Amino acid sequence: MNAYAALAIAIVAEVIATSALKASDGFSRVWPSAVVVAGYGVAFFFLSITLRTVPTGIAYAIWSGAGIVLISAIGWIWFHHGLDAPAMIGLGLIVAGVAVVNLFSRSVPH
Repeated sequence: MNAYAALAIAIVAEVIATSALKASDGFSRVWPSAVVVAGYGVAFFFLSITLRTVPTGIAYAIWSGAGIVLISAIGWIWFHHGLDAPAMIGLGLIVAGVAVVNLFSRSVPH
């Protein structure tokens, strides 16, 4: 499996698990809690596949950066969490940082 396809699956699974974490209500609701556990399990499994070829720091930077941006978007859309200008600027900087790492770092396998 392509390392970046595995990383994309890990990111999506982590975002689903984190979104369900709010719905689990402190792990007091069974089905959202099960989604959390399964989602994080899938996320870490596919992240481990990614780490076979992508350096840990690079993979984690992409995984966490994409996760932060996606979770912020989900929070804004579904949970009506506000994002003010500084938050939007910060999220933009995270996206820019991940882009710089991917486009210009010699640590990233191409």
